Amino acid sequence: MKDIQVSAQISESTRELMERYVRRAGVKKGHLIEQALLHHLQALEELPGEYIVHPRLVVSRKTGAAMLREAGAAESTPGALRDLMRDGD
Repeated sequence: MKDIQVSAQISESTRELMERYVRRAGVKKGHLIEQALLHHLQALEELPGEYIVHPRLVVSRKTGAAMLREAGAAESTPGALRDLMRDGD
């Protein structure tokens, strides 16, 4: 099997996590990336979609407000969750 090179943009925080792991585990970055990608793609194929939890969820302020309304969140959501949902606004 012939290897190919793939280029991708990642966040600084993800790069830092990767760098720490490869130093600690003594593995090459290419090996880590290929194993992680294979693991992720296999999970996407084998697990039902409702069980896949994505590491980040970004919604607009409008969408976030609609989600809170649908959940009846205004009165029943604890303050810490509302503050978390507002983070970055």
